[in-house]
Amino acid sequence: MGIADKIKEIEDEMKRTQVNKATEFHLGLLKAKIAKLRRELIAAASKKGGGGPGFAVKRSGDATVVLIGPPSVGKSTLLNHITNAESRTAAYQFTTLTVVPGLMEYNGAKIQVLDLPGILVGASDGRGRGKEVLSVARTADLVLIMLDVFSTKDNFIYSELDAMGIRIDQKPPDVVITPKSRGGVTLNATVPLTHLNQKTIESILAVYGTHNADVVIREDVTSDQFIDVLVGNRRYVPSLLVLNKVDLVKKEYLGEIKKELGPFVPISAENNQNIEVLRKAIYDKLGMIRVYTKPRIGEADMKEPLMIRSGATVEDVIQKLHVKGLAEGFKFASIWGKSAKFGGQKVGMKHVLKDGDIIQIVSK
Repeated sequence: MGIADKIKEIEDEMKRTQVNKATEFHLGLLKAKIAKLRRELIAAASKKGGGGPGFAVKRSGDATVVLIGPPSVGKSTLLNHITNAESRTAAYQFTTLTVVPGLMEYNGAKIQVLDLPGILVGASDGRGRGKEVLSVARTADLVLIMLDVFSTKDNFIYSELDAMGIRIDQKPPDVVITPKSRGGVTLNATVPLTHLNQKTIESILAVYGTHNADVVIREDVTSDQFIDVLVGNRRYVPSLLVLNKVDLVKKEYLGEIKKELGPFVPISAENNQNIEVLRKAIYDKLGMIRVYTKPRIGEADMKEPLMIRSGATVEDVIQKLHVKGLAEGFKFASIWGKSAKFGGQKVGMKHVLKDGDIIQIVSK
């Protein structure tokens, strides 16, 4: 029996199990077993180097965005409008059989956008090379989920991403699991737990061969979130929902869809409608900020900003500069701008920068 068959067998058992307080423990164990099996699937997909010819795409630019959705939803047409790519388009399924990269330049940022082949239900189990496609999505800084205005029920994309360990618009749970050599499982929860208890936590840990550990929980997590921390290979990625072909429906219809799906960016890729709105939304969602570098002698270069993500530190800037020996010889950085208490403040590697900051790296 293959991994996918084992997963289906457990999923079928979960469907047959009524959800209530009495079955929480059993369902938690089944979820842990599925997560362990899916980790093996993800590892297998990763070992293939992104899935073979056409799927191994080198990251470039200041951030990477993946464009994902069902076949024939208009992804290739959109890619051609928002980037410099020339992706083949046609009115039939599976036109894009490889990952097609494009570069979107916006407000000084160079953003790599990857057009992925359309995925189907069961992609996370390998249908239509789905595992390879989704493994590329795991590398993204932002996932652009594209749906057809007439097929909004095709939001299975979210469950397929979830099955591959991609947590859309979520933050890592505030849980720390520290294995130890003896003493059993010690639980320290700083908030009341309504989904987990000592027995469930011990049993989930046992599925992964951990019988001794210190567990610290600082939020009321579910068994799924606890398993995510235990598995440790989850990717937490923001997303934007894009609805295509909105020129073919009335505004009232879009209002009804919004009640069902939540916020989305309405576009018409064919007619180039709202493309600039989407480009700005991508930039804003990525949280890009501009940082200017200053040499020890002379003025700062205010024409060519260094584009980094919001929350980035001095250490991130040093890594992005790719100057040999800069990190090893780092002494301090002088900062001018919003993140500095005063002009020229001396800071260390972990100082968090803000948009418009000027930075001078001083080495030993």
